[in-house]
Amino acid sequence: MDYRTLGRFGVKVSPICLGTAFRGYWAGQSDEKTCIRVIETAVDHGINFIDCANFYYAGKCEEVLGKALKGMKDKRDNLVITSKVWSRIGKEPNDQGASRYHIMREIERTLKRLQLDHIDLYLLHHFDPDTPLDETLGAMSDLVQQGKIRYIGACNHTAAQVVEALWVGDTHQWAPLACLQNQYSLLHRGEVEQELSGRCRQHGLGMMTFSPLAVGLLSGRFRRGRKPPKNSFWAPDAKRKRFKTVMTRKVDQIIETLVKAGKELDKTPAQVAFAWILDHPEITAAITGPDKPEHVEEVCGSLGWALPTEVRERLDAVSTTE
Repeated sequence: MDYRTLGRFGVKVSPICLGTAFRGYWAGQSDEKTCIRVIETAVDHGINFIDCANFYYAGKCEEVLGKALKGMKDKRDNLVITSKVWSRIGKEPNDQGASRYHIMREIERTLKRLQLDHIDLYLLHHFDPDTPLDETLGAMSDLVQQGKIRYIGACNHTAAQVVEALWVGDTHQWAPLACLQNQYSLLHRGEVEQELSGRCRQHGLGMMTFSPLAVGLLSGRFRRGRKPPKNSFWAPDAKRKRFKTVMTRKVDQIIETLVKAGKELDKTPAQVAFAWILDHPEITAAITGPDKPEHVEEVCGSLGWALPTEVRERLDAVSTTE
């Protein structure tokens, strides 16, 4: 495993980050033991970057991760664990947002579920327009000083919001943003490439990307004009209408290009899709969201080889944002 530094910061993380949202667990298609095996498999393959959030399955995913970490006490100190705050986690007025009240309360709940005394990267899950940035960033910086978190990050923020947060933090000499987390794939290139990549280079920020396979669409299992495979995310009737909408001719062309490239390189379409993301120097890590141990093994096959320039150019061309 070739580890990467998190932007200009010294911590090193694996280029594949294990996402522990476990959507199959939410949907009743998986169980806790399988989720723990997924985590163990990822760590055994050298993945040291693990992403979670207090919102995932009403905190249950943090609990599962905590149980897995407890069973790997000898490895915990070599893992970079993340979680997030902002999302609505209850019906009370302060059960959402980035206020000092909510942040300070939720870090304690997260640490209890994870059975840890600190987490390594604490991310603001979204921008909170109802809370002053100095209140939010002051609270996050205080958590760094208290030793409950090591680094601060931000998810789903625009470039303007990121720059403002950096300015506010610098003005007060608080702990700076270290990492961003945004959606990025062959089907969703715009926000990262047009604005955020430049800010990462300018300010030395790490970049984690989620949904690298666009909820499975880039796995090669889905094609235009065909029914989604049974037991897939897109199989239920409630999702099929949306599936027909997103599976455009352009999307199918991208998938076809991935499939052909995979055959040429003796790789799966998913492995090629991950390799394309990681071929961008601004990207620190791509987040995978496996429901089974074998999914982890497949995505790890995207590492240890270089994406040929000609294949990169083909994928760039077919997926260019107009």
